[in-house]
Amino acid sequence: MQTITWADFEKVELRAGTIVEVQDFPKARKPAYQLKVDFGELGIKWSSAQITKHYTKEELVGRQILGVVNFPEKQIANFMSQFLVTGLADENGDIVLTTVERPVPNGSKLI
Repeated sequence: MQTITWADFEKVELRAGTIVEVQDFPKARKPAYQLKVDFGELGIKWSSAQITKHYTKEELVGRQILGVVNFPEKQIANFMSQFLVTGLADENGDIVLTTVERPVPNGSKLI
């Protein structure tokens, strides 16, 4: 494990956002959704996430998640991902979303 400084950590913009729309992503190599997320003052951003094992599209809408919003955009198939959805792998390697315990304002930064 590599040690980082507090200044390194402060560079990562981990922000809370609410999922407002979910679409299938048939062109992704592995099963995934396209997520439209409201990050408050930072605006609406899109990303893809390989979370189809644990979540249906319907149960994702309205859920607050944590995303890294200061990475450069990344092209995934025919789609531009604007932030990184965060999560943890379960015992089978399937992703469980990183969420907040209680609602916070969209755009809140992890501190």
